Amino acid sequence: MRPKHEPEQITDLSRLRAFMNPLRMRLYRLLYAAGTATASQLAEHVDETPSLVSYHLRKLAEHGFVSQASGRGTDGRERWWQVTSEEGWGFRESDFADTPEGAAAVGAVSRGIFDTRVAQYRTYLDQRSAWGKAWTDAAFSSEWLLDLTPDELAEMSREFEALARRWRERGSAAKAADDTQDREHVSVHLYGFPFRP
Repeated sequence: MRPKHEPEQITDLSRLRAFMNPLRMRLYRLLYAAGTATASQLAEHVDETPSLVSYHLRKLAEHGFVSQASGRGTDGRERWWQVTSEEGWGFRESDFADTPEGAAAVGAVSRGIFDTRVAQYRTYLDQRSAWGKAWTDAAFSSEWLLDLTPDELAEMSREFEALARRWRERGSAAKAADDTQDREHVSVHLYGFPFRP
């Protein structure tokens, strides 16, 4: 059993491969942000047919990433979906690096995650004037060049995770208290990796 507030660590290659399909990655991210949604609702966001979206949601469900949301829908004709863990998931490259198939899956999923994040940030940049001064002044993009050891980089990662978790819990508590005034989904992307100039 994983500790509370820890993302599920994927160690099974077949589960990781579920996210090699870029549409599944998009659907998972949309569903994570929405909380619950139907295939038809998600299809509108990804410009695909509800039947194709339903197929990919079922594939994600087979691997335990999404499930049917109980208590939603009145006529039973359309399923409501939700992610299975509000903490999300992650993986370590070292768990898959010992086979060519595992290394290929890690590469494909990592690039897919990055491409999705870049597309999301580009959309914000293209639309930022519509967000208004308060949001554009609050938004940030930063880069720091540091000299660290692997252990220090891992420690910094844990500190960023704790900080993000605290802010997520604060937003969730406000939402539960119905304090949604001027509250929007906010995406925070941080990367820490070695490089040589």
